[in-house]
This record gives sequence, C-alpha cells and structure tokens, in this order.
Amino acid sequence: MNQEINRRELLQDAGKFIILSGAARVGLQTMNGDTVPEPEKDKYKAADHWWAMTIDITKCIGCGNCVKACAAENGVPDGYFRTWVERYYVPDDHPDKPEVDSPNGGMNGFPAMDRPDAKSFFVPKLCNHCADSPCVQACPVGATFETKDGVVLVDQKYCVGCRYCIQACPYGCRYLDPRKNVVDKCTLCYHRITQGLTTACVEVCPTASRQLADLKNPNDPAHKFLRENHVQVLKPHLATGAKAYYKDLDGAVR
Repeated sequence: MNQEINRRELLQDAGKFIILSGAARVGLQTMNGDTVPEPEKDKYKAADHWWAMTIDITKCIGCGNCVKACAAENGVPDGYFRTWVERYYVPDDHPDKPEVDSPNGGMNGFPAMDRPDAKSFFVPKLCNHCADSPCVQACPVGATFETKDGVVLVDQKYCVGCRYCIQACPYGCRYLDPRKNVVDKCTLCYHRITQGLTTACVEVCPTASRQLADLKNPNDPAHKFLRENHVQVLKPHLATGAKAYYKDLDGAVR
C-alpha cells in the first residue's frame, strides 16, 4: 500500500538511523519543535594544570596585604594564618644565626628597626603544596590529600583532629582550627583558581612579589622565572617536592 511521506516524516525517520553532526542535530530538533539545550560550558579539567607559587623576595616590602586578604577570603580565625610574612635580620658576624620576627603574621606590617650591623629582608610563607607531601602520608584517615592538579587539601568532613599532619609538615603551615577542631591550611584559593581567578594573596600584592604558576601551561611566565633566576625551595634536603619557588632565597632562611 502506497503512503504519502512528507518531508517532515522523512527527516524524523532518517534521524533514527544516521548520526548527525552537532549543527545538523540542532537543525533537526528545531524543525521538530524540540527545545535545543544550551551548549555545555567549558569545565575545569584538573589534569590539565599543575599549580605552584613563585615568590620574588627582593620585591616583598612586608606590607601584610597578602595576610589580610587571605584571612578575609578564607575566614581564618584570629591568631592563625594560612599565609604569613617573616622579617629576617642576618648579622654580619653571625650569618648562621638570623633573627626572625613576624608580629601577628605580618598582617599589619612591621615596626621600623635600624640595624646597620645586619641585612634584612622579608620572606612570605605559605603551604608549599609538596608533590611528595609528608602530611598526606601521615594522615591516618585520608583527610589530607593531593588533587590531580597538585594542590594539597584537607577534607574537613573526614579530619579527626589528630594533628599528625601538623607534626609531619616541616614548614609549619598547618594549624588546628579552634572553632571546628579540624586542621586548616592554605588551599591556594582552590575555589578561585578552578574558576580562572588567581589567589587572594597574589591579587592584592602591590609589588607582584607573589605569582600563581601553572607549570603545565607552556606559556606561563613562571617557566622564564625558573630558568633565568637563582631559585630555591625551603628545606630542599627534605625532598618533599615543594612547589613554592623563591628567587634569591638567602641561606639563612629556615
């Protein structure tokens, strides 16, 4: 029996048997009166990134803006710090015995001191987001972990407050949040960098002493920074794979 097949029916039937390109599929859906979904936005792909921080000590002026911005962004309790700044005085006659101060983590800057017998400089500190992190290894419940993009985080839902990771961290970058009795630390502003933003501390630094670095991005300025400068990490003998890279780090820095 002959049936009259109109163009609309032909397209509908054909769509069951052929694979259409994206544009053709949208055209067919529109012709059929279907709602066309919005194209999916690009999602953050952790495996495409490897995060680090570069720090130029010669540019740090000890203003404390980074400490204040970090506290405001992350709700850090008073007296505790995810990042802080230390001032070093290295006496001419005892370069192996530096004097270090960090009043309130350097949040409000530093009082002036006249020390003609010593050189002085500021050293910003934060979690080093180590590739071979001792804190990750020490956590008995897996609450401390490393993401695919190289950021060390704490899942506070699983943290039991045992403090093992605090003891294991050789950089003193962790603390027990007294409000929740769980461990807290620098997250490299993970909630920001996964949205294409930089960290709060980098955003407010008036001298660009700190720079967020994506080492999997071949065009990131960090590669030039690492190639062309004398760069060191804190306590390299521990082989933690620290990813906070300091330019012109003095040997007196602990």
